Amino acid sequence: MKTLQEIKDILISNRKRIYSKYHVKEIGIFGSYVRGEQKEDSDVDILVEFEEPVSLLRLVNFENFLQDLTGVKVDVIPKKNIRPELREIILNEVSYI
Repeated sequence: MKTLQEIKDILISNRKRIYSKYHVKEIGIFGSYVRGEQKEDSDVDILVEFEEPVSLLRLVNFENFLQDLTGVKVDVIPKKNIRPELREIILNEVSYI
């Protein structure tokens, strides 16, 4: 199981490629990894804001790209799609890369 810091390091070292290939404006980690509550089978919750609207196919491709890159299962949530009742919680705990 990778640590939060290992995942951040991978994302940071590939930041330029992530931002340019997928037109990312902002990316961060939230959820169990940030809270230190992750388990062996936990996925990494990724909050992303894109520079332009993305299709579902492009979002799935981005998620697969991040999984291949980090070697862990990821769940990508576009910032604009955060459920209203979770918005404040997520935005308060997100750790941006």
